[in-house]
Amino acid sequence: MNVRIALYGALREADPRGYLEVDVPPDSTIATLRELLTEHLRDHAPAINAGLVRVSAFASADEILHNHRKVPENLELAVLPPVSGG
Repeated sequence: MNVRIALYGALREADPRGYLEVDVPPDSTIATLRELLTEHLRDHAPAINAGLVRVSAFASADEILHNHRKVPENLELAVLPPVSGG
């Protein structure tokens, strides 16, 4: 299954389109998607700290998706890195 992931914050620099598409096996969880995205960044965007994905939230338009959840089909997801500032 192909999953489109919108990128925000520091992860936005991984692709000028502002999103990535990652193939995941059917019935994959968000934890699996997190690992596949980390690998993708290491291979295709080495300037991006792929470890940032481990502390980022995944979300649909309606909710935050925790690691145990299955990856929803036919929805664009977003990966939201932590925010800091003053």
